Amino acid sequence: MAMIIIGVIVVLLVIMYISGYNGLVKAKIRTEESWSQIDVQLKRRNDLIPNLVSTVKGYATHEKETFAKVVELRNQLTQVPTDAHETTMEVSNQLSQSLKSIFALSESYPDLKANTEFTKLMEELSNTENKISYSRQLFNSTAASLNAKIQSFPSNIVAGIHHFTKVEYLEVPEAEKAVPNVSFD
Repeated sequence: MAMIIIGVIVVLLVIMYISGYNGLVKAKIRTEESWSQIDVQLKRRNDLIPNLVSTVKGYATHEKETFAKVVELRNQLTQVPTDAHETTMEVSNQLSQSLKSIFALSESYPDLKANTEFTKLMEELSNTENKISYSRQLFNSTAASLNAKIQSFPSNIVAGIHHFTKVEYLEVPEAEKAVPNVSFD
């Protein structure tokens, strides 16, 4: 009778171990997949940038510094190693800021604002920026799930044995958190 109880306990422990390991693997895969969604959207944005720059160049020839910065950041983003998430997002945030400068040019150039190609590109880039933002949220959510499994008992034991490590969240840069100074003068 005691052997049966011990056997049942061993079987339950093995099932718990396998279940914990499989849960960690699934959470890790979901986190990696959510990062790949960010990569897809960043690639999409990178593919749109040359068209945007060439469309705007004809209207704002003296804005070469802005264009050069956008192209430089785009190229820099393609050079970042795939596992350097923090660096990728840092360069991506800088690129987003530079793209806002190009969007602002349309206010100075009414002909550009009326250009249907520019309008389509702005809409595509705006949609892509929204998708990047959503993908960042998804990544942080899946990272939180994985991190919770890594830190929760009993899966933390399995995580330690198999060297699962916490995933860092993607954070909003401090400059973007700042409250804009608004004056009603």
